[in-house]
Amino acid sequence: MEQQGIQVLSRAADILRALKADNRGLSLGRIARRVGLPRSTVQRIVNGLVAEKLVMPNVVSGGYQLGPEVLALAQAARQDVSGTLRPVIEALSRDTGETVDLSVLRDDGMVFVDQVVGTQRLRTVSAIGEIFPLTVTANGKAALAWLDDGEVARIAADERRGLGTGRAPRDVAAEIGTVRDSGYGLDLDEHTAGISAAGIAFRVRGAVYAISIPAPSQRFRSTRDTLLEKLLELKAEIARVLPEAELQRRTVEAERGD
Repeated sequence: MEQQGIQVLSRAADILRALKADNRGLSLGRIARRVGLPRSTVQRIVNGLVAEKLVMPNVVSGGYQLGPEVLALAQAARQDVSGTLRPVIEALSRDTGETVDLSVLRDDGMVFVDQVVGTQRLRTVSAIGEIFPLTVTANGKAALAWLDDGEVARIAADERRGLGTGRAPRDVAAEIGTVRDSGYGLDLDEHTAGISAAGIAFRVRGAVYAISIPAPSQRFRSTRDTLLEKLLELKAEIARVLPEAELQRRTVEAERGD
């Protein structure tokens, strides 16, 4: 009986992940194909998820999408992470004199959820809730390093079309490989002329977060090594205050235990 309950939870989680990957909504048949289950089984589990408001009908597509309860849980998790890390980014800002941002990967963009403004006379400021692209920003590149190669290629192609950056997906993939090795991402006048940044990313309960330090490019060039050193050292503090945080990306094979 216990094993059967675990199997139902696992299948429900697979369905939620399938819906997460397509926010336009999926029909029962498409969900069944994606998770490899009979349509009748999917129908039964989806009905239970709808009752708990974890899934809701999509009136436009006629299928199903993630429900308000999932969004509420995600928001609560973001607030928890943001509140826990607030003293950490405050200390980093005091130590460097620069603005420090906390962002989360959501819907193929980096959403700013907290910020401590630096004390430098000339400083960079972004609005909470602002969304940055991934392939031309330090926090975005650091977050991309947590995704698999197929997702990186898809996002790179989408942003190339949408932003007109001109960067080929293969060039983005090569840089993300370097980010995985180094542990940090860089934006050198890519997103905004005259502003550069460095960022690191980590995962908490399945969500990818990034801490980044933007600065005017002229000052960034002279302080880059120091900022990178402090960002990389910050991982130890993140691990202390957020023991559940994953700071090192594992390969798909490692996650499967191969």
